[in-house]
Amino acid sequence: MIRPHPSRELPKHYLQAALLMLIEDQPAYGYNLRDQLGALGVEQHDWGQLYRTLRGLEKRGLVLSCWETSEAGPSRRTYHVTDKGRTQLALWAGGMAAAQPFVATFLARYGADGEMASAAESA
Repeated sequence: MIRPHPSRELPKHYLQAALLMLIEDQPAYGYNLRDQLGALGVEQHDWGQLYRTLRGLEKRGLVLSCWETSEAGPSRRTYHVTDKGRTQLALWAGGMAAAQPFVATFLARYGADGEMASAAESA
C-alpha cells in the first residue's frame, strides 16, 4: 500500500493558510512559526520555503513584518496579519470547510486504509 507524505498531499494553499492562522492567533517570527507547523501536519525539510512563503504573503499584503529587538538575543522579523490577510484566511477556511464533507465521502468510499472499499469487499 502506498503511504503519501502528508505535507505533500495537503491542499494547495494550506501552508499559507496555516501561517496566516498562526500569525492571527499571535504575531510571530519565522523560527517560532516553524516550530508550530508540525502540529498542523506541515513537515518541511526546506525551511527556505517557509521564508519564501512569508515574503510572498507580505508582498500580497496579507501580512506585515517589522524588526523587533530583544534584550535576550538578536533582532527578529515579526509577522502580523493585515485585514486583507484576515479576509483571505476566512476564504481559505471556508473553502476547506465546504470541501470537508466531500473529502469524507471520498475517503469513506475509497477506504480509510488507502484501499478501494469495493475491492476489499469483493475479495
